[in-house]
Amino acid sequence: MLRIQACCLFIFSLCFNNAFSQTTFYDVNTIQRVEVYFSQPNWDYQMDTAKYGAEGYVIADSVLVNGVQFDSAGVKYKGNSSYDSTYTKNPLHISLDNVINQSYQGVTDIKLSNGYADPSLIREVLAYDILKNYMDCPRSNFVQLYINGNYKGLYSSDESIDKNFCSNHFYSSSNAFFKCNPIVNPGPTTKSNLRYIPLADSSGYFNFYELKSDYGWNELVTLCDTVTNHVSSIDNNMDMDRVMWMLAFNTVTINLDSYTGVFCQNYYLYKDNTNRFNPIVWDLNMAFGGFPYVGSGNTSMGSLSVTNMQQLSPTFHATDTYWPLINAVMGNASFKKQFIAHARTINIENFVNNNYVTVATQLQTLVDTAAQSDSNSFFSYTQFQNAITTNYPWGSYTVPGISVLMNARVSYLQTNADFLFAPPVITAVTPSNASPVINSSVTITANVANANSVFLGYRSSQSDRFIRIVMYDDGFHNDGASGDNVYGSDVLITSLITEYYIYAENADAGMFSPERAEHEFYTLLTQSVTPTAGQVVLNEFLAANTNDATNETGAHADWIELYNNTSTPLSLFGLYLTDDFTNPTKFAFPQNTLIPANGFLVLWADENNSTASYLHCNFKLAASGEVLMLSNGSGIVLDSLSFSSQTANVSTGRCPNGTGSFSLQNATSFDTTNCVPIPVIEIPDPTSGIKIFPNPATGAFFYTCSDYKNISCINIMNCTGQIVKSIVPSSQNKIDITSLNPGIYFVTFADNRKNQKQFKLVKLN
Repeated sequence: MLRIQACCLFIFSLCFNNAFSQTTFYDVNTIQRVEVYFSQPNWDYQMDTAKYGAEGYVIADSVLVNGVQFDSAGVKYKGNSSYDSTYTKNPLHISLDNVINQSYQGVTDIKLSNGYADPSLIREVLAYDILKNYMDCPRSNFVQLYINGNYKGLYSSDESIDKNFCSNHFYSSSNAFFKCNPIVNPGPTTKSNLRYIPLADSSGYFNFYELKSDYGWNELVTLCDTVTNHVSSIDNNMDMDRVMWMLAFNTVTINLDSYTGVFCQNYYLYKDNTNRFNPIVWDLNMAFGGFPYVGSGNTSMGSLSVTNMQQLSPTFHATDTYWPLINAVMGNASFKKQFIAHARTINIENFVNNNYVTVATQLQTLVDTAAQSDSNSFFSYTQFQNAITTNYPWGSYTVPGISVLMNARVSYLQTNADFLFAPPVITAVTPSNASPVINSSVTITANVANANSVFLGYRSSQSDRFIRIVMYDDGFHNDGASGDNVYGSDVLITSLITEYYIYAENADAGMFSPERAEHEFYTLLTQSVTPTAGQVVLNEFLAANTNDATNETGAHADWIELYNNTSTPLSLFGLYLTDDFTNPTKFAFPQNTLIPANGFLVLWADENNSTASYLHCNFKLAASGEVLMLSNGSGIVLDSLSFSSQTANVSTGRCPNGTGSFSLQNATSFDTTNCVPIPVIEIPDPTSGIKIFPNPATGAFFYTCSDYKNISCINIMNCTGQIVKSIVPSSQNKIDITSLNPGIYFVTFADNRKNQKQFKLVKLN
């Protein structure tokens, strides 16, 4: 039986559960333990064979992650120079869901690097720990790996850059997505450098980029054409702030196994919903000079010495056409100033103050015991202990001690001409109203000295692009007196949160405030009204979605729709949604959650993480029936309901929106008006006198008609329009419906001329 019960103002007693404290799989302060078990004795040979072939997975009997067992996981070797069939300790990719849909804390792919060319064993984790402050990048920490009970050694573990990563950081995952590593062996002429290849189609790009989405080759060609030939519009095709952070990081830390180095590789590109590609840095195990090949044109130029790396110019490749992205930055005066500003920030915040040494020492202390017992390491334990301060030979070149490289690098950069220019000084960034209301205007002012131009960047959502507008010191923009170094500009507040930053430049240098912008920013919180009972209500839900709406990852997921019964936008921050009355605070609405006036808000009930643009509940709906409740978490329920068994792709909603009772919908109305009517064609003879009763019915219903012989057919349809029962009229005028499930049906009477009359019938238990 379908039971919908509106339970507004239901008062409940709160039941609090003690949260179980659990470190995440990528907690940088904890070494994870991963154990792989193969039943096949020649597992290593099989994985070598797979690596040299199509790089397929070998199926392990089980994988244990911190004691949690997963059966039938896929395992394969990965890497280029870091892999060799003769190595005992090779890099691994473990796919927990290769055979079975399973994950550890939401992690399905475990990617382990083997410390190749890194006597310190911490380069990758240290590099990502720095980079995360300036752009979106994978999380990274350490794993001790065991295979069939044998300790293989200490590995760095890096979060996979996949659709989940894109969804979490770029608020979508189905757009064009590429891994920028040559499919063929990388070389001076086989680069993933975004250089335009003038061919009739995209086939010329297949060897240099790996498509990770369902489409995108033409978009990549357009990007390369822009980067190479139409650089004036590059900011419309790429997020140039992320580009400049990436290049600045590579430059300061001598990370040359990257776009900045000879092969222009080890990064991803994802096109977000602003139609711009975002670079994502990957593979930092050879940062801090572990890879000494910077390249020139289409040649390798041999390896750099430690001194060469310490003194590598931050503007290297500025005019080399084999690095068109660097050309685009260095050839634009403002871009170059922003790039130098970012490089200066990285240098000051991590290396001038020696903070990197503190972090590096902490990481080495953390892994000391694991490193000492790692008999498969490429370096001795003594070399590990001294790797921060000592250079070590590696093949034909020298891997610098991290502090040997960076201490001299700091001295060089601080005396570099571009770093010596005096940038603007930005202070006293102030909004005219610290708590504005929606649709009001706020003036942002800042004291800026030594600047020719000042700009305000702002946006209303993290999934939006920052809009950069001019700030004025003319006395006409609420900026005080003209020429007093106080600059001002107005912003219209359209969201609960407005994010903004200041950028200023003079003829020689630029400066951001905050200095980590656009990755970090100032936040302006709007005055918001929290709804009371009845103002925001549950409006529609779909508990069995197999072919209805899809979320931002393209998956059919259950959804819940809310409706705002007021003419004012309302904040849902501080409210909770749950499918368990004993756990009323199960899902908390994020801070910037706004439901528009007389409008809708949809949440996906799929247990995925919410983003700035898409809300995802940490629970799914049960098609067999359960409850839903919207509350303030303090005992007051704004709305609640209970429902029984649901039909696939048939939603339940209020009719009319916001105030009506719940019923099965003729058609789902995701994020729009409910109660789409089914057209009914009436029999033209008004004397037909057709009636059905009782309604609602249980085991059977009856109908009356002045002339039943004129009725040729009676059909009963479900809410999807499927005929579930067809009856030939008889003098008994009784129709048995015991075989039908509880729900709403439509009974259609057709006469001999194919005219129809339709009735809605509710079937009870």
